[in-house]
Amino acid sequence: MRDICIVGGGVAGLAASMFTERAGLDTLVVDGGESILARNASLENYPGFPDGVDARRYLRLARKQARNAGVTFELGRVTSVEPIDESDLEQGFVLETDGGDPLSARRVIAASWPNSEYLVPLDVGRIQRGSKYHVDVDDAGRTAVDGVYAAGRIAGEPHQTIVAAGHGAKVALAVIHDSDANFYHDWVAPEGYFTARDRNIPPGCEEIDDAERRRRDEQARETILEAFAEPLDEQPTMHPSVERE
Repeated sequence: MRDICIVGGGVAGLAASMFTERAGLDTLVVDGGESILARNASLENYPGFPDGVDARRYLRLARKQARNAGVTFELGRVTSVEPIDESDLEQGFVLETDGGDPLSARRVIAASWPNSEYLVPLDVGRIQRGSKYHVDVDDAGRTAVDGVYAAGRIAGEPHQTIVAAGHGAKVALAVIHDSDANFYHDWVAPEGYFTARDRNIPPGCEEIDDAERRRRDEQARETILEAFAEPLDEQPTMHPSVERE
């Protein structure tokens, strides 16, 4: 049984997965194959990219970051989620998939805009908005069913990449809190930041010396330079209602 199963490999799901995995929670992302962000021609309002970035390149980097953290991925679509024991939700949930073996997880994060049909058996509280359904959540992304959360657009958040990433991280922190993981915050500090003040390094933090800082910076630069070395020969995915010649 996994600690966390995240349904949806878009921005919100990827951001959530990085935080839960780095907090020590075994995390699986069930990826439907393509994020809706792939329809974006140029991502130009995400901080850190002064001239914008190809949305597909950004998604590749985000997936690589999640994998580097230890997140595992499974390609497929979840068709239903049900509790293992309706009288004891702490036993976790069973997720049925289209063609694959059932999955089990102690907690589930829905990040699968616009699909939420698989949540119907749980009665989490879906709110219809036009032809789509949002999931009713509290400020931290918790649904009416203990152990089930929603992040990003499916939780009614604005349709922007930076918002989806931030909300995914926020929901992940709620999951971490509810799981009682030994966690303070995800922070890499310079050597002595805590210990030089006679403080223990908090859970979820680490101190690194200058040599290690430089090594990580060099690795980070190599990764980015390699990622941007060549143009991507990929076209944005057009909206399904538009016919292309």
